[in-house]
Amino acid sequence: MDMLKGAQIAAANLTDWRKLAQGLHARYLVDDFGTGARFVAAVGEAGDALGHHPRVSIGNGYVDLKLVTDDAIYRDDEGTEHVVEWVTQQDVDLARRITEIAADHQFDADPASVSDIELGLDTAHSATIAPVWAVLLTGSAEAQGRGTPSDEIRDATARVPNLWFGDADEHETPRQRFHIEVYVAPEVAAQRIAAAVAAGGTVVDDSNAPSLTVIADQDGNKGIVCVDVSAANKD
Repeated sequence: MDMLKGAQIAAANLTDWRKLAQGLHARYLVDDFGTGARFVAAVGEAGDALGHHPRVSIGNGYVDLKLVTDDAIYRDDEGTEHVVEWVTQQDVDLARRITEIAADHQFDADPASVSDIELGLDTAHSATIAPVWAVLLTGSAEAQGRGTPSDEIRDATARVPNLWFGDADEHETPRQRFHIEVYVAPEVAAQRIAAAVAAGGTVVDDSNAPSLTVIADQDGNKGIVCVDVSAANKD
C-alpha cells in the first residue's frame, strides 16, 4: 500500500490524531485502567475487522495509540520502490474508526499531549557505524535499515527510540554528535519552545521553523522540536 504524503493526511481531517515522525498518534482520556483496557479491546475488534492494529500504551487515565504501516511503499525520484514504515490509507481508515469508538464511549481526545522521541547522530560514516548501534540498541542486526531506505536503526517492537544518521564532515578528534528530536503536535510547539527558553535554554537555529527548531541547554547539548507541518490540518 502506498505511503501517504503530508497533504493527503491533512486532507483526512483526523481531529483526534497528529502525525509525528512516521506515524499517527492519539491520546484518549479514560476514567481508570480497567476502562482503558475495555476501550483497547474494542479497538482490537475494529482492527481485526480491518486487518490492521495500532501500537498501544495504557496507564491510569489514558490510552496512547500509534498507527503506522510496516510495509508502506515509497517511490524515490528514480521510481525505485522501497518498503518503509509510514502512514497509509489503512491507518487513516482505522484512525477514523477508533475516533468513532471513542465517541461512543464518550472519551475525550487530548491531541496536544502526544509526542514522540527520536535520536539523531551526525556522522560521515553511517554505513560503518550503523551495525554497532543496531545491535547495541536492539540486540539485532536486522534493525539497521528496517522500514527505511537509509541506515536508520528501528526496533521492530519499538522498545527504544529510532536512531537516524545525519550527514557530517570528517573530523580528526572523536567527539559526541548525538542530539534528541522531540516530535510534538503543531499547536503546542511554540509553547514547548518558550518553556525551554524560560527554563534557561537558547534557540540556536530556527531557520527551518516551525518544522525544526534547535534548542541548546546551558552546557550546549542540543535538542530539536519537530513538527510535521505538511500533515497538519490547515483549518
